Amino acid sequence: MPVVTLIEDDARIRDALRAGLVDKGYAVRSASNGMDGLSAVTDEPGDVVVLDLGLPDIDGRQLLRMLRAVSDIPVIVATARDDEAEIVQTLDAGADDYVVKPFSAAQLDARIRALLRRVKAGEGASAIVVGDLTIDARLRTATFEGRRLELSRKEFDLLHYLAARAGTVVTKREILAEVWRLPFGGTDRTVDVHLSWLRRKLGESASNPRYVRVIRGVGAQLVDPQA
Repeated sequence: MPVVTLIEDDARIRDALRAGLVDKGYAVRSASNGMDGLSAVTDEPGDVVVLDLGLPDIDGRQLLRMLRAVSDIPVIVATARDDEAEIVQTLDAGADDYVVKPFSAAQLDARIRALLRRVKAGEGASAIVVGDLTIDARLRTATFEGRRLELSRKEFDLLHYLAARAGTVVTKREILAEVWRLPFGGTDRTVDVHLSWLRRKLGESASNPRYVRVIRGVGAQLVDPQA
């Protein structure tokens, strides 16, 4: 029985979601403020966190960063904030998915199941090696030429997505849908910036690409420069 930690200050929404998720077969514990939610996850992580951003004691995105400092538990942000920039910034801050209110317990259940499937698939995956680059999805680590790369959560997700499809050109729309979970939104600029950051950490540039190559107007690919 998956354990869901629900951090939501609105008692009506909290009770409705808790009842709906229990009906779907989850064990649900809830908190009405951010710090109580953080303590619950720190004491006993559970399987997934559902996090509202509009909390009474701390901004939800700040709490997300605090969660990420102590745990890699999957986090679904559930909020009324529907601004595209807000969504991208929240996903970049470490959220695994983002759902905008109002939504049903059935929709949340579907997102939780999809997220837990991805986590389970990652746990069973072996490390991916592309040239001198090694990406381990289970440990969420990447090493390059023997040294560990310091990557943000979304940088790692992007690198792993490209490495799993090494040699294949993937479109920016595909990247936004699969890495940022934004199938109908987001801008190419978001992808461009993260590709630039990845290149910098791999010691390359747009004018002298080795591993990360961008095909203008099409997408990007990760290649083994020695192949």
